[in-house]
Amino acid sequence: MRVAIKEPKNLPNTIQLREIKKVLKYLYRQKEQFEDKNIYSYKALVRDIGIIEILFTTGIRVSEVCNIKRENINLQTGIIIIQGKGNKERVIQICDSEVKKTLKEYINLFANQLKENEYFLINRLGNQILEQSVRLMIKKYQKESGVQKHITPHMFRHSFATLLLEEGVDIRYIQHMLV
Repeated sequence: MRVAIKEPKNLPNTIQLREIKKVLKYLYRQKEQFEDKNIYSYKALVRDIGIIEILFTTGIRVSEVCNIKRENINLQTGIIIIQGKGNKERVIQICDSEVKKTLKEYINLFANQLKENEYFLINRLGNQILEQSVRLMIKKYQKESGVQKHITPHMFRHSFATLLLEEGVDIRYIQHMLV
């Protein structure tokens, strides 16, 4: 009889809550310093804050964030319908009022461009934002905010799950949320 012993898996990399807070604090401080809210750099910053907030507060994949359709987000109810891996649809609830407020501001700032696009998150040209753009944006803000750790979009997913576990949320429920 042979006994198979599983090698222990390395735990996924996560972002410490203090590091996430440091990045978000930096971004919100940058936002407050703008006087002209009609210039593109302000609009892009609001969009970027929205993206990071969604990644952190929902644990969805970067591909799922980029593929959110305009029709699949309802900020009145806080519900986002996500097309996940294997085309599985799931419903995500945004409960944080600050996140909703930021996303509503984003909608107001990009109202004209959003009418012409099926995707919720768009770039300067009015096209769907790309995963690579989100990765580069996160890297930029990680450096600018003084966070030493290299942060990837997927680390927000692991951090979301870890924080829920630490708060005593049942692991099966977390798994269901992250399918």
